[in-house]
Amino acid sequence: MDLLNTLVDKGLRRELPTREEALAVLATPDDQLLDVVAAAGKVRRQWFGRRVKLNYLVNLKSGLCPEDCSYCSQRLGSKAEILKYTWLKPDEASKAAAAGVAGGAKRVCLVASGRGPTDRDVDRVSQTIEAIKERHEGVEVCACLGLLSEGQADRLRSAGADAYNHNLNTSEETYGEITTTHTYADRVDTVQQAQAAGLSACSGLIAGMGESDADLVDVVFSLRELDPDSVPVNFLIPFEGTPLAKEWNLTPQRCLRILAMVRFVCPDVEVRLAGGREVHLRSMQPLALNLVNSIFLGDYLTSEGQAGQADLDMIADAGFEVEGAGTTTLPRHRADAAAGCGSPGDGGCAPEDEGCGSHAGSGCGPCGEGAEAEAVPAAEGPETPGARTDLVAVRRRGAGTDLAPNA
Repeated sequence: MDLLNTLVDKGLRRELPTREEALAVLATPDDQLLDVVAAAGKVRRQWFGRRVKLNYLVNLKSGLCPEDCSYCSQRLGSKAEILKYTWLKPDEASKAAAAGVAGGAKRVCLVASGRGPTDRDVDRVSQTIEAIKERHEGVEVCACLGLLSEGQADRLRSAGADAYNHNLNTSEETYGEITTTHTYADRVDTVQQAQAAGLSACSGLIAGMGESDADLVDVVFSLRELDPDSVPVNFLIPFEGTPLAKEWNLTPQRCLRILAMVRFVCPDVEVRLAGGREVHLRSMQPLALNLVNSIFLGDYLTSEGQAGQADLDMIADAGFEVEGAGTTTLPRHRADAAAGCGSPGDGGCAPEDEGCGSHAGSGCGPCGEGAEAEAVPAAEGPETPGARTDLVAVRRRGAGTDLAPNA
């Protein structure tokens, strides 16, 4: 296909595709899906080889958020039966992080629900960062605490944070339909504050909330302009008890097209497969490794993920390898540029759930936006199958419980 050849050439040169080309990727039929994956896979291998970076979420404070983000199980008024607890102590968070590091995670993403941290909260998180770094020398730490106030990013950087996650989630045009208690501009401002403080920026999206193809392209182009080191892609997990509980719009094929489009638009950036991958990609998760170079290991903020060992087996069986602690995530030209402005050399975060990406199963992202990542609706595609509510499992282990984590 001329389109795919053009996109591969542009990706290898780090040249931005046109909006029409990005939209065309999302519109490709299912019988051309493997061609799309193969083309985007060439770009992925050019910049990241066959390495897969592992990230691990620690939910420092769960539930009872005053914000009204429609996708989030921790939102104001949520009836989702999730774990609710206040701040973990630094030693508790450090023990939780140890499970992910033992499983091969190179980055620990510290996420807390809420609009944004108070100065006292920043002190708490700073102590937690120091406890983790003391126990695990060399591990990357990404914070995902919501909207930042002036000076807070600098304090997190001074405490040893390597990155900060705050997702844009959806297009600026439709953002007000998803959240009313803060604005799209607030999110952009927080990412820019993190960058100005020398933190590696992590910012991504949630797909599957009823958005159009144009909305998806808009948010990914906005992310390209914002230029984070890491872009977590979350697929909505429609939690019962939230306004988007009935939004089951994604197919595995749709998810793969979205990931391919993100890779073409952001060719040399750490693209992280975040919350919702198990729910929406299901048996086609291994194919996604040809498009992304980063995933979350184990569970998310308020939902259960695939078993940690199953993640490791999937990576090996698909012919990929876990990225080692001594390897720089980002391509040299990005790593050198980041080091020149005081940012860490390695790639950025997605709490979600959230990557840190959000929390979208970060994916990181405040209020679990990444952790309960979301999946994209087939806006103009074939009708999707009915809801698979059997695929949504609330997290009942790990941080905030007495049970061992799934890592």
